[in-house]
Amino acid sequence: MTLHESHRLSHPVVFRQLQVLEVHDLTPHMRRIVVGGPALAGFHSAAPDDHVKVFFPNPDGEFVTPTLGAHGLEYPAGKVASPMRDYTPRLHDAAAGTLAIDFVMHGDGPAASWAAAAQPGATLALGGPRGSFMVAEDFDHYVLIGDETALPAIGRWLGEMPAGRKVTAVIEVPEDADRQALPTQADADIRWLPRNGVPPQRSELLEQVLDDLAPQGDAFWWIACESRRARMMRKFLEGHRSVPKGWIRSTGYWKHADSVEDED
Repeated sequence: MTLHESHRLSHPVVFRQLQVLEVHDLTPHMRRIVVGGPALAGFHSAAPDDHVKVFFPNPDGEFVTPTLGAHGLEYPAGKVASPMRDYTPRLHDAAAGTLAIDFVMHGDGPAASWAAAAQPGATLALGGPRGSFMVAEDFDHYVLIGDETALPAIGRWLGEMPAGRKVTAVIEVPEDADRQALPTQADADIRWLPRNGVPPQRSELLEQVLDDLAPQGDAFWWIACESRRARMMRKFLEGHRSVPKGWIRSTGYWKHADSVEDED
């Protein structure tokens, strides 16, 4: 039997139009939108860091979503495509027919603007998830590192972990008021790092904690934050800690406009 064997699952891509059922402000910078409707039937999300493509109304107020063609996503001719962003399916209740998606409230882009104005009865379109990355369950320790954009995935990780599983979660947030209750049965060490005014692309709070982390045994490292920061933390683990590449999942959840790509 191979130790620490993670694998990927593929899912049929289905595009759905759903209705907003509830809106909850979790913290000053996080709003939860709960959607549902008959089209949610059959929805499946297998891994905590799955993502769905969420579509917002185009300038004409229409939802113009693609179909999956031979060359990828294809949009109807003559129509302006709906703006699209990736989001984590935070809480799915198949029995109740609901899906919760948490939106970070910052800026004035299409996602934040839609979420700020969303009310029950509004429409939301989404597609996917297209696949899931299933992390091996035989690691001795799991380390979850991310900023507020990763908080929905980290919260879902913690909520789905079995009793007694050792996990360290390091979460960078805009301010102390952005802490959330994250129920878990795991043996969890949850650390909150408020930036208190420091721009997220300039913060080094996650990196400073990463330098001091020393989980016992074989550890799986999950990292999600600004693209350059996530990449540099992965390089630190590979280069300075000699962590095998297969034991790290590092993803840029967003990219700052001034981020400069470094050379591998």
